[in-house]
Amino acid sequence: MHAWLSRVRARPAPDRERGGRGKPAPAFLTSLRKRRVHRKFKALLHDYKKEVFHAEHDKQSIDEITAECLHLTEDVLKQNYSYHFHKLPDANRAEIINMINNYTREAIMPPVVERLVRRQIVIEKRLEAIVHLVEQLFEVISSDAKGEAVAS
Repeated sequence: MHAWLSRVRARPAPDRERGGRGKPAPAFLTSLRKRRVHRKFKALLHDYKKEVFHAEHDKQSIDEITAECLHLTEDVLKQNYSYHFHKLPDANRAEIINMINNYTREAIMPPVVERLVRRQIVIEKRLEAIVHLVEQLFEVISSDAKGEAVAS
């Protein structure tokens, strides 16, 4: 083995817990940093939970979701769905199929579609809140890494 290689291997690996020049950072500083970051994460998670709760339960949010939901439901129900028969049915059978189709469109589909659309809108709002949370977490992590580099 070469002598220079053994010297390179003898050096300690850089560690996040170490301060400048290979000296370990004081234990109280690392524990303070961890507690500070933990508190920030906990506060951000709490803010996320509040944001989601308010998005789902506030009067104004409920009104916005309901309006958007009704608008999307109307759009979906206005779309004309058609079916194609391979063989032409007789008049009685066509009348029964038409009655079933009308009943389904007027009585069954609207509440089902409305619930599906409402669920989709609520999930989109939660996703927006999660994206906001993740952005804030990355900011906290990057600011802590910069603070660590300055302290070293």
